[in-house]
Amino acid sequence: MRKELQTNLQYVDVLNEWDPFQLKNGGYETEIADTIQALHELDNPTKLAKRIQAIYEFSFEKVIPLESCLKIAVELLAIKANESCAF
Repeated sequence: MRKELQTNLQYVDVLNEWDPFQLKNGGYETEIADTIQALHELDNPTKLAKRIQAIYEFSFEKVIPLESCLKIAVELLAIKANESCAF
């Protein structure tokens, strides 16, 4: 379980650094939680990107370009794929 917590914290770091709306001070707690949940359910980068786009659009009523969501989805899925490896 500890390994899963570490992985989830990596997801949080990546998503906080992403900052798609330049909030600078976080403010994405709900979206990050929803994105991590989606990440546990999905392995397809395009499907995950569309889910991320929908999560943030729902909260902020602004659309993030799918390319940007796809880039972060691929990065998150890479962490997910490597979670069995030690860092």
